[in-house]
Amino acid sequence: MSIKTEGVHAGEFLLSEANGTRSREEITLAATAVDLPAGQLLGKLTASGLYAAYDPEADPADGSETATAILWAPVGASTEPQRSVGIVRDAEVIERLVTGLDGAGEADLLAQGIVIRP
Repeated sequence: MSIKTEGVHAGEFLLSEANGTRSREEITLAATAVDLPAGQLLGKLTASGLYAAYDPEADPADGSETATAILWAPVGASTEPQRSVGIVRDAEVIERLVTGLDGAGEADLLAQGIVIRP
């Protein structure tokens, strides 16, 4: 029998969010060669306004080096931009369920009112 590992479900990383769905925003993800899990830290590309996986060492700096959102639900790889939902403000999230988190990303999120909890 093979062992299967279940990934993070949509929104599972959230502890709390603002009333209604004020913490969420519809976003458009840039094309990606890899699947992105729910809870993936995202940055907003300055040239296109699309979101991509957070990369604190992006060289040259393209906007993805600043954490600006957390992906609500998993998305598959795509050669085209795709619509999704991101947590962009006023929320508390579970640290271990956020993918790509580091100290700089945590500070970026805190500036938007997104608090990381252990």
